[in-house]
Amino acid sequence: MASLTHSAVSANATHLPSAFSIYNNDFLNIIGSAPKLEVILENNDYPFAHEASVYIPTSESLFVSSNLYTDPVTKEKTIKVTKVSVNAPPVTSEIINSTIPMPNGGVNHDGGILWAAQGTMNETGGLFQMSAEAPYKSELVTGNFYGRQFNSINDVVVANDGSFWFTDPIYAYKQGIRPKPQLPNQVYRYDPSTKDVRVIADGFGRPNGISFSPDEKTVYISDTAETNGDGSKDLTQPATIYAFDVTTVHGQPFLTNRRVFAMPGDGIPDGIKVDQDGNVYAGCGDGVNVWSVGGVLLGKILVKDGTSNFSFGRNGQMFILNENKIYRAQLNRKVHGTLF
Repeated sequence: MASLTHSAVSANATHLPSAFSIYNNDFLNIIGSAPKLEVILENNDYPFAHEASVYIPTSESLFVSSNLYTDPVTKEKTIKVTKVSVNAPPVTSEIINSTIPMPNGGVNHDGGILWAAQGTMNETGGLFQMSAEAPYKSELVTGNFYGRQFNSINDVVVANDGSFWFTDPIYAYKQGIRPKPQLPNQVYRYDPSTKDVRVIADGFGRPNGISFSPDEKTVYISDTAETNGDGSKDLTQPATIYAFDVTTVHGQPFLTNRRVFAMPGDGIPDGIKVDQDGNVYAGCGDGVNVWSVGGVLLGKILVKDGTSNFSFGRNGQMFILNENKIYRAQLNRKVHGTLF
């Protein structure tokens, strides 16, 4: 379908809520005939809803990690994990006793959550497998690259072959919660069956979100170097999603044909998710931006102050994190993500 201008498409969709901004008529197939956006949970005491957004379908629950903040009791910088019962009337939440050191991104795995843990000054970061049920037992899966500690693992995705692909920027060092980096800003692949870990992509300022296409022939990785990590920004640095072809050589995957996939107009593309048709979604400065497989901006789910991450639920639901709020968007009931 030919791309239409924003104004032309908006004129054809004036019945839609203002939170849904149409840039291409194909977005109408994604949001359906009755899209809706509502706040389902709010907590202004601290930024509880920042990252991860791991949806567990068996319990209709959502695990989210907070932004870094100073605990009023301990006076220490901390990140807490909250479990949210998203479809229970009313929506409820509880802070869980997580032992994950500074958790950030996460993904469904083995009935629980595979966390990307940034680590602290005294604890190594890495990938941790955590149970989705109390007492939320966790176990370190991998924490170093042949003896060199990872910087501060940011996000992780699980491939169909069981391997873990994850990004490792130096954000935690810039925030003063990790020692001086021992590795470049890179992307890794870890095979839990062989324990092999290797660099799968480099050349990033700050590698961040990562996601596969439905057929896993393409991987999308965002570079969010526009945000340095110490509170400063440099608008000349990347705020870009790159696409790579996954090529098999001698039985092992390599990333080839690096290319710019998309760049949002507002903020950085943080968390990345892909739906069943291959459309790419990213948490950006103005909300969730959605692009076609060909990199055409289809539309946006507008959220004031943007979002770092989000996740798909059942029946076209999407849960959007907004620091002190969690939104639920109702899209076309046929829309679903590729992570569960």
